[in-house]
Amino acid sequence: MAAAAAAAARGCERVWRRAWWRGAADAFPAPARAVACNARGGAAPAGESGLASWVPVVGLEIHVQISSNSKLFSGSQVQFAAPPNSLVSFFDASLPGTLPVLNRRCVEAAVMTGLALNCSINKKSLFDRKHYFYADLPAGYQITQQRVPIAVNGSLSYSLCIDNKMSQMVTKTVRIKQIQLEQDSGKSLHDDARSQTLVDLNRAGVGLMEVVTEPDMCCGEEAAAAVRELQLILQTLGSSQAIMAEGQLRVDANVSVHHPGEPYGVRTEVKNINSVRFLAKAVDYEIQRQIEELENGGTILNETRSFDSKLGCTVPMRDKEGKQDYRFMPEPNLPPLILYDAKSLPVNMNHQQVVNIDWIRERLPDLPSVKRAKLVELYGILPEHSFTLLNEDGLAEYFENVIKQTQMKPKKVIGWILNDLLSYLKQHALTVKDSPVSSFLLADLLNLLERREISSSAAKQVLEELWKGEGKTPLKIVKEKKLELIQDQKELEQICQSVIDRQEDEVMAIKVGNQKVLNKLIGLVQRATRGRSNPVLVKQILEKKLSE
Repeated sequence: MAAAAAAAARGCERVWRRAWWRGAADAFPAPARAVACNARGGAAPAGESGLASWVPVVGLEIHVQISSNSKLFSGSQVQFAAPPNSLVSFFDASLPGTLPVLNRRCVEAAVMTGLALNCSINKKSLFDRKHYFYADLPAGYQITQQRVPIAVNGSLSYSLCIDNKMSQMVTKTVRIKQIQLEQDSGKSLHDDARSQTLVDLNRAGVGLMEVVTEPDMCCGEEAAAAVRELQLILQTLGSSQAIMAEGQLRVDANVSVHHPGEPYGVRTEVKNINSVRFLAKAVDYEIQRQIEELENGGTILNETRSFDSKLGCTVPMRDKEGKQDYRFMPEPNLPPLILYDAKSLPVNMNHQQVVNIDWIRERLPDLPSVKRAKLVELYGILPEHSFTLLNEDGLAEYFENVIKQTQMKPKKVIGWILNDLLSYLKQHALTVKDSPVSSFLLADLLNLLERREISSSAAKQVLEELWKGEGKTPLKIVKEKKLELIQDQKELEQICQSVIDRQEDEVMAIKVGNQKVLNKLIGLVQRATRGRSNPVLVKQILEKKLSE
């Protein structure tokens, strides 16, 4: 326990220090130069070294597109990359006389997400109008839940690597302030060549959940880890596909810094970050920018900024609006949203007409944290391996399918999955679902290896052939390439003797006690047999011959 605590203390802390001594700037790459972060939290006072302590504060507003066939208040279809303005109803375009009709699926998705994040679900929530004027918002206001949201007071636990080592992890928790239902806006497409802006309203009115966290994080690494865990939870629930590249999960990061013991500083909001990697970079850059600005005698403006991924920095967008600028008012066209649980559900009520919180709670699937624990318990794999399996979409299912079809132990299978399969998929930018090597084919290959019909090096050659996707089975490839293990021990002994005869220096080194050289001889035998020899048997033969 003490070792784990010591390791955690080396992670991300709420103290960022600006180093002023000569040469310290070279220790950190731009833009995070001269910045450090530690997992204990708390503040370290400035000492004789000249360190000025800073406490960064990070909170997130995460906009999640609900996985639904239709929009939040209209029957328009939801489809990514549809032709511009082809999925726009009269209500989406804000034509006079049109009224909102609440989408039941969106409500159930929000309740499900709230329960998964340990929130209290409000049985009565309210809708509000948030006014602002922009071309992609036809009504001039957004329907949201500012006063009484659908879910409040939750928490999200996530894990961080210590010193980038998967074997050393610390678990942290960020509080969830609220989850609210709201409409998405349309999309503005800026054509710089023609100096014009085009508006696509396909996205206008799509159902969103806004997940608002408390400012409990202190660096980009924590923010990124929390969002990645939330993404996995949403995908597990099916409440959102949460594909950031398609804008289904967008993050606004609120960042400020202050000295220990002082009130929070002025915050800036970095808008519309659409990548976990960019989120980490944007938060860390903004923290460093604010520290440098304050230490140079400047002030921090309460403003909205965006992250330029090409330059790796945040840039100003506009002054930050206050609540008064939005002129919130109750939505007159929507009654309060009333939810029920098992106790409050009226007798003889039509279940199709209500949303039952307890009914949804009973049907929640295992969340990622539970799945990881089960993988470790069932298969004896390392905890860090369970994280990798779940972080890659479909990889855990692939792993379990291989386990069901092979005699090889899970601890050996995981090596082939993570070291060989996953590295190939990433190298060729493929998903698990797109893999030319099915779980059945990999299990078939591993069975050949487990039965000692082929060597490990031969198995890798077979795997290379399987990547070509030519429809061949591992056994057929083995026979075509003549990769079967040499079963004739006399033939193997002759090959070993031939290698010994040609390596006089290595033989002498082994005889004087340098046993490491034996691995070279084993490798030479493997090369001579083109991977068709059993390394264990080869080692035994070589040791016997060298001791004669």
